[in-house]
Amino acid sequence: MSAKPSFLKKIFCFMWNTVNGIRKFILNVIFFGLLIAVLIGLSKEDTVNIEKGSALVLNLSGNIVEQKKPVAPLEAIMNSERKNSADSEILLSNVIKVINSAANDNDISTLVLDLDQLQNAGLSKLSSIGDALTAFKASGKPIIAHANSYNQNQYFLASFADTVYLNPQGMVSIEGMGRYRQYFQSALDKLKIKMNVFRVGTFKSAVEPFIRDDMSPAAKEANMSLLSDLWQTYSQIVANNRNIKPNQLVLSPEQYLAELDKTNNDMAKMALNLHWVDSLSTAEAFRLAMVDRVGKANQGDNYKQINFYDYLSIAKSHTQATESNKVAIIVAKGNILNGNQPSGEIGGESTSKLLRKARFDNHVKAIVLRVDSPGGSAFASEQIRQEILAIKAANKPIIVSMGSYAASGGYWISADADYIFATPTTLTGSIGIFGLIPTFKDSLADLGIYTDGVGTSSWAGFSVTRDLTPQFRTVVQRNIEHGYDNFISIVADGRGMKKQAVNNIAQGRVWTGKQALTLGLVDAIGDMPQAIKKAAEMAKLTQFDTKLIEQELSPQEQIIQDIFATATAYLPVQQTQAQSPVVNALMSKWQNMLTTFSSFDDPNGVYLYCDTCNL
Repeated sequence: MSAKPSFLKKIFCFMWNTVNGIRKFILNVIFFGLLIAVLIGLSKEDTVNIEKGSALVLNLSGNIVEQKKPVAPLEAIMNSERKNSADSEILLSNVIKVINSAANDNDISTLVLDLDQLQNAGLSKLSSIGDALTAFKASGKPIIAHANSYNQNQYFLASFADTVYLNPQGMVSIEGMGRYRQYFQSALDKLKIKMNVFRVGTFKSAVEPFIRDDMSPAAKEANMSLLSDLWQTYSQIVANNRNIKPNQLVLSPEQYLAELDKTNNDMAKMALNLHWVDSLSTAEAFRLAMVDRVGKANQGDNYKQINFYDYLSIAKSHTQATESNKVAIIVAKGNILNGNQPSGEIGGESTSKLLRKARFDNHVKAIVLRVDSPGGSAFASEQIRQEILAIKAANKPIIVSMGSYAASGGYWISADADYIFATPTTLTGSIGIFGLIPTFKDSLADLGIYTDGVGTSSWAGFSVTRDLTPQFRTVVQRNIEHGYDNFISIVADGRGMKKQAVNNIAQGRVWTGKQALTLGLVDAIGDMPQAIKKAAEMAKLTQFDTKLIEQELSPQEQIIQDIFATATAYLPVQQTQAQSPVVNALMSKWQNMLTTFSSFDDPNGVYLYCDTCNL
């Protein structure tokens, strides 16, 4: 009778041993494969050689950012082509470092702008790169741009080139600037969802999509003023670079059709006629032209060149800190959220820790806070502001350098700095505040779902499945008004202004950096170099180095990242399926909106957020 159980036991043991053996085999293959890759990577000469007279190819792929978001090691391995993909991220500071280094490098004779894969970058970031390109040209070295087509961002950088090439089948797409969005009031009414909105600020339009079916007159006025100022900057810079008139960049429909008629509907020839580009050239013709200009590479058939990523490794290796006195740089980029957040987002706790680290570092004599944020949680913003006040109390100068935007919560954390720099196209201000509570009582009732119960007070049992009581709404509105009063008081104290004067320029309205300077919201127009110089001056430093203070990986995380980073280089490049740019744009827009609003986590439900900053 015992033979049968014994037989079954042997079967199960055999199955388990087989599965366990396969599991161990797979894990061993992965482990030893990665170990071999690391050993090969460590033993291999990781040097980049530059042929004399080479062209630096600035092949910028993806999005220009102030700070990269973390990428999980497994994701990095599964997307080994990531650094050259359209959704990758490139640090603005690295782009400028490469351009500046190349200007003084005798091995680099020319800079080539390869802009086909450049995606998103705020106008202020593009302007910073443009300034570096202008400085590069001052060295006497030419800049050449080429692309199959140019969108508006790509063409802005291309305009700094001495010669702009365009594929004969391509086009230059310059459409100006607009602000259009979706509005949901009628849809919410049909779904019987009530959006309970609490705000202060005539121009605080972040909540308008939930309470209207169109843009309010006040929002139209503010947006048009903002867009006009930004476009004036864009068109003036590009027109000066191309030696044309600003009104030659965006044609009326009638003018556009007339220009097309002249070229038999050839958009590339139209771009040439309008002096947007200098030459129409296929990829092969461009290769031959560059071979004539800089010479043929020792290996292969291309011209002598080094790409952005390889040259970056050289530029980084030449950076050495020598001085004990430091100007610390801290980047506050992304939405302002509570708690600890990864790089690429601002955390009330995590960003405060970085500021404290700079404050307690005896070698740090001054701090530059780079703000690139549309805001977010009011509570987290105040946590960060309190750390800034503590730095000032420690007699360490703190300078704010505003990036593409430093609005609403981004301005809250900037207002108390000793000095504020903004670029001409920085979006800032948006001094306003709002709260948003959706309730679903009526929509659930349509489904036959009701909420009922008892509580020991009128406040107990708050739920979005019940309507808000008038008293509750009054309390929330008063809290919002109190927050707004705090906001304008903080700005008044920090900027040395009268409270009423701040209120007059607040009301949630967004301003460009140029406008903000006139209004007294910033101290000067400038970028990171000017901010660092000012910080050193205020700390009375004649010799100093900069020190980037950022979140550090644990030893375990660093080992894992190094292993995966090395292994990635030996994996085959994955092929990605191209998707419609229209579909990608729509998906990205909805995803960004959902991500932004779902991440709002203020404990008091009070937000300082500038949705206009997503222009």
